[in-house]
Amino acid sequence: MMRWLALVLALASPVSAQEFTTLKGHGGPIMGIAVSPEGRVATASFDNSVGLWDSSEPQWLEGHEAAVNTVIFGPAGVISGADDFTVRGWPEGQIIAQHRGKVTSLALQGGALASGSWDGTIHLTSKTGVQVLNARDGVNAVAFGEGALFAGTSAGALMRYADGAALPLVQHGFGINELIVTSEWIAYGAVDGGTRIIDHDGAEIADVTLDRRPILAMAYHAATHQLAVGDGQGYIMMLDTRDWQISRDFRATRQGPVWALAFSPDGQTIWAGGLDDVVYGWPVEALDAFTPGISGDRSFLRDADTMSNGERQFMRKCSICHALTPGPSRKAGPTLHGVFGRAAATVPGYIYSDTLKGAGIVWTEATINALFDQGPDHYIPGSKMPMQVITGAQDRADLLSWLKSATSAHTEEGDK
Repeated sequence: MMRWLALVLALASPVSAQEFTTLKGHGGPIMGIAVSPEGRVATASFDNSVGLWDSSEPQWLEGHEAAVNTVIFGPAGVISGADDFTVRGWPEGQIIAQHRGKVTSLALQGGALASGSWDGTIHLTSKTGVQVLNARDGVNAVAFGEGALFAGTSAGALMRYADGAALPLVQHGFGINELIVTSEWIAYGAVDGGTRIIDHDGAEIADVTLDRRPILAMAYHAATHQLAVGDGQGYIMMLDTRDWQISRDFRATRQGPVWALAFSPDGQTIWAGGLDDVVYGWPVEALDAFTPGISGDRSFLRDADTMSNGERQFMRKCSICHALTPGPSRKAGPTLHGVFGRAAATVPGYIYSDTLKGAGIVWTEATINALFDQGPDHYIPGSKMPMQVITGAQDRADLLSWLKSATSAHTEEGDK
């Protein structure tokens, strides 16, 4: 299981971003970003992929069977965690840890890898084996610091684990999504927008909460004393950690959240991701000069009045994961082009789960109708498809009618 510790990832020159930069190629929203000490950028996406960027050209690391939520650099390469309950080490994609729920956060210290999951556990994986810590509630964030492991949970607890003992530092009352730990302070961000800094005994140092929620991303650059905070309303707030004053407050998206943040090694660039398929790198000193870069212009957010009911059902339920054009797609699911009459799990080049490979389903009006009537988890138990149910019979009929036409066309009818 631990062969990943012996692997060396040979990468080309790092991404350099002293001016506004974009990294394009993913097929879904950006969920996580990490930057190596050399400046290499790794990205986690809803498209089930990890991107490893040499300048603007990505190397795709494929193997996860669901959306990738978090990514970090380890001693032997990139490590990622996903909705498929696994933690994988790259470049080979071997499973390092296996959870029973989505993996939300990763942290590394020495030879120990911590992975937090919505299954209510933290796995500490090392050469000597795996230690499982019970967090009771879903774990949203993990971080090492001062000889201990810290975790933020969906129930709003900030926990400290040391020598096998669990000590609650804070009970926030709303889920804690993000966590940064240094030798002097701990910063956390929560579902209700709470953004607070405490000491290692839990005493408050500063409360920098604004009227924006939830907090979805944090990044820290020690040398420049910068803490970046991203929220669900599309802003990046920059704090000076010497006095906890807001140095910049930048609207990064025209609509939608900021899900991922990371600083360049010199602290001069902040990388950010959200609903777009694109990673954006802004020069910190010039943030105030930029208009929002992340458009958030997704097909599922289109004005309902501009579409037929069948197209509307597709846009709301299917378009984020599936393209309609022939050929390969960077989206999370296989293309739906030519889907009627096609056996399930047969699109060339797409990585299917073993469950779908063995389902023995042919996609017809009847089977697609049943899929949306019952939901993927009931129609194909064990499937990694997101839970999508269309309860109205007429809505399903309209979707099927629209799909028949759209999936035989040769133009993109998804994202526009």
